[in-house]
Amino acid sequence: MRNIRSVKVGSCTLDGKKIYIQSMLNVPASDIEGNVKQAVALGAAGCEIIRAAIPDMEAVKLIPAIKNAVNIPLVADIHFSYKLALESAAAGVDKIRINPGNIGDMEKVRLVAKACREKNIPIRIGVNSGSLEKDILEKYGSPTAEALAESALRNAEMLENCDFGDIVISIKSSDVPTMIKAYRIAAERTDHPLHLGVTEAGTKRMGIIKSAIGIGSLLADGIGETIRVSLTADPCEEIYAAKDILSAVGRGGGIKFVSCPTCGRTKIDLISLAERTEKALRNVDKNITVAVMGCVVNGPGEAREADIGIAGGDGCAVLFRKGEIIRKLPENEIFPALLEEIEKL
Repeated sequence: MRNIRSVKVGSCTLDGKKIYIQSMLNVPASDIEGNVKQAVALGAAGCEIIRAAIPDMEAVKLIPAIKNAVNIPLVADIHFSYKLALESAAAGVDKIRINPGNIGDMEKVRLVAKACREKNIPIRIGVNSGSLEKDILEKYGSPTAEALAESALRNAEMLENCDFGDIVISIKSSDVPTMIKAYRIAAERTDHPLHLGVTEAGTKRMGIIKSAIGIGSLLADGIGETIRVSLTADPCEEIYAAKDILSAVGRGGGIKFVSCPTCGRTKIDLISLAERTEKALRNVDKNITVAVMGCVVNGPGEAREADIGIAGGDGCAVLFRKGEIIRKLPENEIFPALLEEIEKL
């Protein structure tokens, strides 16, 4: 495991003991009411850190509006303008995302670092393929993993030279192998917490696949303190996907849902049943395993470790707990009976 320098983002402590889930508001910054409404929805979905774009001074008004509506740390996403960073810090934001290299000269970087240090506001350095410095791009010829990691560490050093150490680093690429390699390099060379993500991952289908591979691989290596699944979709879908990734690598709580792929032995509408069950359990905060299996071959036997589950029969199913059959159910009673048993646990 990495030796991680602890960084506090509002009520969240990035130290490797817990992986925090993030998302970003995608309502136009001028629509304060719409952003507040979306922030509330993200909180209900399980988002633990929210990021908002602050493209101009008018958008700074989002900070108090969102913080008054949700008890979730808020990150101001800023490009180029050090003045926006200073105003966001003054407005009470919990974290600032910048790339020091595109803020301007070192005096402007020092002003941002000073304001954040005085208010205990951490800074996330965001590096991606489009933000590489010219000399680094010339050195490596393209946005390689080595180039991205070197840029991130250079920007971190800029802040450290300003006597600022509350730094979180993200090194994002839309190319999954590049992203994985870049984070592995950074993990070896720095103790700053790492924010994981595959940028521009795509729509819900491909974006989840790419994020699961990229983020999941690193989490399995013990790398990463906070994650954001970037999807061209409703931000709440990013939260659900992040939860699933954490669960899959054994780093998340809540429901663990398993279901079989079906085969010629299946005689109930298992696909529909599995989808309904998974959706119904999306926000259930219980550390249990629920199994929806197609037949007795894959039911109480193969899924015997499940806390509760069903195994399909011929237009019916058996309800089982830890491999022991509780009772038999007609097909129209399977779904409500399963939810009722889960509620009891």
